[in-house]
Amino acid sequence: MRRLLALLILMTLTMPAIAEANYSERDDVRGFVNDMVKKHRFDEQILMHWMKSVQQQKTALDAIARPAEGKPWKDYRPIFITNKRIAQGVDFWRKHQDILSQAEQRYGVPAEIIVAIIGVETFYGKRSGGYPVLDALTTLGFDYPPRAAFFRKELEQFLLMSREERFDPRTLKGSYAGAMGMPQFISSSFRSYAVDFDGDGRRDLWGSTADAIGSVANYFSRHGWRSGAPVISRARVNDSARSLASKRMRPEKSIAEYKQVGVVPVKNFKDTDSAILLGLEGKNGQEYWLGLNNFYVITRYNHSPLYAMAVYQLGQAVASNYHGVSSRK
Repeated sequence: MRRLLALLILMTLTMPAIAEANYSERDDVRGFVNDMVKKHRFDEQILMHWMKSVQQQKTALDAIARPAEGKPWKDYRPIFITNKRIAQGVDFWRKHQDILSQAEQRYGVPAEIIVAIIGVETFYGKRSGGYPVLDALTTLGFDYPPRAAFFRKELEQFLLMSREERFDPRTLKGSYAGAMGMPQFISSSFRSYAVDFDGDGRRDLWGSTADAIGSVANYFSRHGWRSGAPVISRARVNDSARSLASKRMRPEKSIAEYKQVGVVPVKNFKDTDSAILLGLEGKNGQEYWLGLNNFYVITRYNHSPLYAMAVYQLGQAVASNYHGVSSRK
């Protein structure tokens, strides 16, 4: 009797998980498939076959609930600004210097920014993610209510992208959130900003370093990067102006306006430049920075000032070492 009771309890506990994992039997998934058939003329049987094969990615649900950007700057910075990441950034730059130079000339985005993005995102292509993208996006699109609408839209974009680029969507790997390739583009960004920079007739962010480099540069260019313009500077801030530090990222006051209230950039910015004052919890206490338009553009890649600071500082460190190595050769 006890064995039978234990079996019944086990069946009760496992049945919902099994039903949840078989996405092809869920009404919300069937509704999504029907929309894809009507809007984009996908084959219903093929889509249902793919959905039947999807495995729920529980670790993706766990990971998205604790993003690294929730850390203070003093803990976030050491994740990305390391001697190893700097050294391998120099190696990456030297190996691909011709492609980086071409991208910089075409799009006006400095090589160090492109290198730093790929370095922060995937350690220069070495850590591009092991999640099946189809599974991750389906899991988050149907089992993560806080952002379900966003991830369903990305799932739609992913299926369209796979068809356009002639990829088998079941074979593509990425991050727990469905970001792909060396630069970790989400599907909508891939469709909008990825470029065929090596000229082979295909946009491939997994196997083509040239496509990855060109696509990052194109992304920044399309989001308003200003060639040759400064990015950010530490600022001296008097006590009464510290409350002006913002969590927003878009520049909102001119440098002249900040100076009038006691916020002065260490670097020599133009008074007419627009900026945003940031306050970050650093290793040695509160840090204040004035970010300009190009800093804001970096946050369009990942909507976090911590991320943008990591990219900027990694890029500066890599550039310093790269040019130092080059000058000794």
